[in-house]
Amino acid sequence: MAMWRAAARHLVDRAIGSRAAHTSAGSKKIVGVFYKAGEYADKNPNFVGCVEGALGIRSWLESQGHHYIVTDDKEGPNCELEKHIEDMHVLITTPFHPAYVTAERIKRAKNLELLLTAGIGSDHIDLPAAAAAGLTVAEVTGSNTVSVAEDELLRILILLRNFLPGYQQVVQGEWNVAGIAHRAYDLEGKTVGTVGAGRIGRLLLQRLKPFNCNLLYHDRLQIDPQLEKEIGAKFEEDLDAMLPKCDVIVINTPLTEKTKGMFNKERIAKMKKGVIVVNNARGAIMDTQAVADACSSGHIAGYGGDVWFPQPAPKDHPWRYMPNHAMTPHISGTTIDAQLRYAEGVKDMLDRYFKGEDFPVQNYIVKEGQLASQYQ
Repeated sequence: MAMWRAAARHLVDRAIGSRAAHTSAGSKKIVGVFYKAGEYADKNPNFVGCVEGALGIRSWLESQGHHYIVTDDKEGPNCELEKHIEDMHVLITTPFHPAYVTAERIKRAKNLELLLTAGIGSDHIDLPAAAAAGLTVAEVTGSNTVSVAEDELLRILILLRNFLPGYQQVVQGEWNVAGIAHRAYDLEGKTVGTVGAGRIGRLLLQRLKPFNCNLLYHDRLQIDPQLEKEIGAKFEEDLDAMLPKCDVIVINTPLTEKTKGMFNKERIAKMKKGVIVVNNARGAIMDTQAVADACSSGHIAGYGGDVWFPQPAPKDHPWRYMPNHAMTPHISGTTIDAQLRYAEGVKDMLDRYFKGEDFPVQNYIVKEGQLASQYQ
């Protein structure tokens, strides 16, 4: 085993050396994959997170002699992204329109040195394959944490207050107060538990405090005792013990091999009947059919979120048609404010990359063959 580890380490070191040697020399080919804005592209000058906006860095890159390709075409053997796999140096992707960077794509990307996520969450990348190939993977940590936490609070209230059926009544020319009120509740006094209390989870807990909720959280690490006291949140070491206590459960954990499918039929059954579930983390954390079945049976009274698997969600995805849902496309972290933050963060890391400088340490997901702790 020791010999195998030494050999593996040697291969990674070779890969890192061969790919990192070119980071500050010459013109680079940079490919960005973003969602297309179409008719909405010109409606806001700060709409930079789309293909047309191109993160607002095209002129800056081209003035330095770099080649910048931007597309939304990312799937299939004949897509635009495939045309640039073999000779691109940098790939910028986004969780909102993810280009799935597989081990097979990484193997063919002979010039690739850097994978940047415009936003937070790099699970669309095969991280072990990236680490083995000596690639650097980084994201703009903190760029849209406020945006996502605010959206989670919004969805909690929409589902608890049974807002969507009321809106639909108005649009359809109807008026039936009882049809809404029979399953509308206050947030005050409810027990809300977050599965994960990182940057987003902590922000959500802080925003929930004025609602006078009973706040619980489960995480691999306990948050700072002083902050925990200020928020009034209680640490729950055992996830399965926390679930039946909660009227509302919010998913705030990253997608890893350990969390993929963690909310299956058996774990959902441990939740309180009539629970509200909000998931703006990643769709693949949930068992898709188990969620749809629990919504149909009423065990889950309402499910809301903006993350699906895969993305974009196919037209026959069961979450589109299950009752009492508040689902949208993946939008929570791509507000205009968030776009400006992650565009600025991408530009900063590209500038450092061209100069051969390190990134802010919190931005690294893979560095020198090592995965960040949350993905290990």
